[in-house]
Amino acid sequence: MIRVVLADDQLLVRGGFRVLLDGEPDIEVVGEASDGLEAIELVRSMQPDVVLMDIRMPGLDGIEATRRIVADPDLGAVRVVVVTTFELDEYVFDALRAGAAGFLVKHTEPAELLRAVRVIAAGDALLSPSVTRTLIGRFAAGSRRTEPAAGASLAALTDREREAVTLVAEGRSNDEIAELWVVSPATVRSHVSRAMMKLHARDRAQLVVIAYQSGMVDQA
Repeated sequence: MIRVVLADDQLLVRGGFRVLLDGEPDIEVVGEASDGLEAIELVRSMQPDVVLMDIRMPGLDGIEATRRIVADPDLGAVRVVVVTTFELDEYVFDALRAGAAGFLVKHTEPAELLRAVRVIAAGDALLSPSVTRTLIGRFAAGSRRTEPAAGASLAALTDREREAVTLVAEGRSNDEIAELWVVSPATVRSHVSRAMMKLHARDRAQLVVIAYQSGMVDQA
């Protein structure tokens, strides 16, 4: 069972998400929060698999709440998905840098929301890769800060791992990369996982951020 916490200051939004998610046999909404601080406390007590976190909330916003959840070693298994009204919200990139596993727009189709929750819970591909790619390409330049450790780690990548990171940053799924390389998806996962380990990326979302910030992917 996938356990989900909803964090949004709009009761109607939470209600709509709850009705949709609770209607699925493998998903359960275990709590709702209306601000960032409440969300953090709820996540600590409920230990959900996925948090749908609105960016703009009163008091503590979703970005800082995400940062604190990701930084908590006791919440290492929790994956945060930020939710925004606009696809190119300027704060989404900051949320990804804070450790969010991906993002959704509030007008996401029901089927896509359900798929996204399952994908994120499984630790799989970044959500909405094409939109995420556009957003990161737009805002990475303004936040371009490659840490020395990350720069040093880039040199440790093999040619195949570097190519895998670039393709992930371009929005390619494991299956798409496997088809391009004419290998199995398992082989692709292995290359991506090793690259994540070498670059100290928590998940594919952070891998994309590193790819753009390091200049591995052209932001044009």
